[in-house]
Amino acid sequence: MPANLTAQYRAADAKYRSATSDDERRAALEEMLSTVPKHKGTEKLQADIKRRLARLRLAAEHRQAKKGFSMHVEAEGAGQILLLGRPNCGKSSLLGLMTRAEPNIADYPFATTGPQPGMMKFEDIQIQLVDLPPITADHMDTWIPGLAQAADGALLLADPDRPGVLAGIEEIQDQLASVHVPLVGSYGDAEDPRDLQLPTLLVITKADLAAEEDIEVIEELYGDTFPVVRFSAGERIGVQALRTSVWSLLEQVRAYTKKPGKKAERTEPYVLAQGSSVSDLASRIHRDLAESYSSAKVWGGKLNGQKVARDFELRDRDIVEFAG
Repeated sequence: MPANLTAQYRAADAKYRSATSDDERRAALEEMLSTVPKHKGTEKLQADIKRRLARLRLAAEHRQAKKGFSMHVEAEGAGQILLLGRPNCGKSSLLGLMTRAEPNIADYPFATTGPQPGMMKFEDIQIQLVDLPPITADHMDTWIPGLAQAADGALLLADPDRPGVLAGIEEIQDQLASVHVPLVGSYGDAEDPRDLQLPTLLVITKADLAAEEDIEVIEELYGDTFPVVRFSAGERIGVQALRTSVWSLLEQVRAYTKKPGKKAERTEPYVLAQGSSVSDLASRIHRDLAESYSSAKVWGGKLNGQKVARDFELRDRDIVEFAG
């Protein structure tokens, strides 16, 4: 469904892109949230605005901290993905394998005491993974909800060999839902307007050690709720599937640009939300380009340099050439 964004929203978006302070960015985001059309086609856009507001709030809290350790994690790369799970479910092992981070990997519970970020490479982009302390029915660190509100997605890890694995999945869902961050497979209608849905991928860890029937039970029970990936850090099972699934979870596209008569440089793509247009890409490059360019050509899919309209919806790995 097209977003059909209003002129008021686009004006607020322009204010956000030209803002030079967090106060200006916060005011622009609040205006964007109040003017964005409220329908199914803008659910992800609304969530993105709320997450940017949450990140500004966390950054402000970080600056105001007088002493002690702040749990703010600066978002980097194409998206920030949290690792959620019960004790010893394999979160730290996953982080260590998929990124260059060096987490504390131990066979005793609650070895992770604070957020541990690392960058995961997917083709020509980086995605930030953040390992968190375990969550149980009786315990969730007080700072986790703030990080969850600001994150772009989550990996919910489940070890089939651990007793109570199914109860553990439910406990983590309940804990996050209680602070208005429900875990979802994809965006949908929120039951509570205060809810900020967190797109989630269910990762079955230690898949090389678990019995096939135990894995199948988890897939049968939760396969309709979350996308599911089988994974093993020890045997490197599902590594590429996990990278691809995380990228799909973010619901984004990569776009490249080229100058007339030159080849495209596929090294540093612009990363935009799915549904973004050629005009949105122009605004991302420079706030004045969206108004000043006269035409655009696109390469990708069945297009080989054809001129397109300003509202042409970009697909992953499209190449765009702007003419003045």
